[in-house]
Amino acid sequence: MKKTMGLLMALALVSAGCEGSKEEKIPKEGRVWTADLGGGISMEFMPIAAGSFQMGSTSGESDEKPVHEVTISKPFWLAKTEVTQAQWQQVMGSNPSNFGDDTLPVERVSWNDAMEFCRKLTEIEQQAGRLPERYEYTLPTEAQWEYACRAGTTGDYATSTGSGQAGNLDAIAWYGENSGYKTHPVGQKQPNAWGFYDMHGNVWEWCSDWYGDYASGNAVDPQRASSGSFRVIRGGSWDSDAGFCRSARRDRYFPSFWYYDLGFRVCLSAR
Repeated sequence: MKKTMGLLMALALVSAGCEGSKEEKIPKEGRVWTADLGGGISMEFMPIAAGSFQMGSTSGESDEKPVHEVTISKPFWLAKTEVTQAQWQQVMGSNPSNFGDDTLPVERVSWNDAMEFCRKLTEIEQQAGRLPERYEYTLPTEAQWEYACRAGTTGDYATSTGSGQAGNLDAIAWYGENSGYKTHPVGQKQPNAWGFYDMHGNVWEWCSDWYGDYASGNAVDPQRASSGSFRVIRGGSWDSDAGFCRSARRDRYFPSFWYYDLGFRVCLSAR
């Protein structure tokens, strides 16, 4: 009887230990999350709390209007930097980039390519037992992207001073005036207030949404259109004028289109 009780207690402790280890694998709200891509290569994600912000611009292009309140109802995680060529190569086994170096952002990738990278990364992490089934890597929605880019600011640019003036753009972005017309290693400029690098400039970043008009009223977790011809890109790039790098600036391309100023960053969220 004593042996039986001892065995049952041991099994209970093992079970509890397993449950505890499972708990450790769940992304924790407010904590940095690191994805293991293998080969000593990782990807760091910054946590973003749920909240509301003013999306759009009163003085920008017509498709940036009207300014409207958007609520992000659930926390999510966003990669600290744009996907590098080393990260892409590790997951996809090839490198399509025009500017070749492991530390540079991957470019010449279509929306379809970016989504395939996210799908493969999700598969790798889940098969290794590092990511629960109810989470996935994907592209950020346009609303998530602008929320993260602004990081609490309301000006044209998410500068560390919060002034939002074009004169501060050099501190946070590689763009047409300072890039030498090439990409640069990720994370060299100052991050925004939430710790994200290169949200302005370096390479344009794909978002998950179809391109469409903004709603006239407030919105919760918006996806702009259920179908369309173009996918949204954000942030401007190394060959962009300052105005194209604004937090509110929108652009779009066909999902199959690629170019040497087009890249992306990865979002982690619950399904």
